[in-house]
Amino acid sequence: MKKTLSRWLVDIWYKDPFIGVFLMPLGFLFSDFVKSRKFLYRIGVLKKHTLPVPVIVIGNITVGGTGKTPLIIWLAELLESEGFKPGIISRGYGGQAETWPQWVDAGSTAEQVGDEALLIAKQTGCPMAVSPIRIDAAKLLLEKSDCNVILSDDGLQHYALNRDVEVAVIDGERRFGNGYCLPAGPLREPIERLQSVDFIVVNGEKTEDNEFSMEITGNTAINLVTGQHKPLREFSATGCHALAGIGNPDRFFKLLESAGLSCKTSSFPDHYKFQPDDISFPGPEPVLMTEKDAVKCMSFAGEQHWFIPVKAVPEEGFSERLLALLQEKSKTR
Repeated sequence: MKKTLSRWLVDIWYKDPFIGVFLMPLGFLFSDFVKSRKFLYRIGVLKKHTLPVPVIVIGNITVGGTGKTPLIIWLAELLESEGFKPGIISRGYGGQAETWPQWVDAGSTAEQVGDEALLIAKQTGCPMAVSPIRIDAAKLLLEKSDCNVILSDDGLQHYALNRDVEVAVIDGERRFGNGYCLPAGPLREPIERLQSVDFIVVNGEKTEDNEFSMEITGNTAINLVTGQHKPLREFSATGCHALAGIGNPDRFFKLLESAGLSCKTSSFPDHYKFQPDDISFPGPEPVLMTEKDAVKCMSFAGEQHWFIPVKAVPEEGFSERLLALLQEKSKTR
């Protein structure tokens, strides 16, 4: 386990019942700041931008992984199947480009535009642009493509961009941790923020009537070097290593366990920049990783390295409700 400040905080937010209490005053300050900033946007002191096409924001109110990326990929495929031309914008977290915005295509690298952006672009084939200022990414997207709807990745708190539909994604296992705002807890915004979103999607089992459940599935491994596909269950006959540098590594490890695999696990910080030594282990056992990690390891991986692509499967009824709201919002623009 690569123990970092972020991992230490996660332990406090989701496991320790005491330390977060001492940090509560800082959490209240952060919450007040968030509310004040949102109020300034509402009264026009801070400028909002409206795009000429509908915007669907997919985000969360907690720090860390919730399953947002697979849902965005699923939404892009849904919209295309319904005749839309979706484009995608993102912050490009972890990207080290010298200038922004950046266009994401087959020639992009994770070092340049970020691992999640590269994964989304490769999976969907949709036009995509990234920038810490999302309105700049959106402008580039509209200049270079004919998209007629925009999916904004992790933009729930980016109030400078007006949106037509908001989708909040929740980790069904960890939910909201201790319920405090940063740094006392994992919340980016108070829990009541969920009262104003259009849809709440829970990665796992839902607990409220206004939530939609979502399952993340993955039953095939793909070799990073040869491209060979192999049923995940076939790895259960031998020992293996598993590594993950995502917001919630345990979720990936549980996916492997549910397929009958017994793996030695290694966790890394989210968006970790892997080096060859990080994925090298003694012995011939296969090494399994997430697809998000694989996009950063392609150049130095060996034939013992495999990744597991996953898919989001929202509960029946979510797609119909979302498409109906999108059509309704489009008519009033």
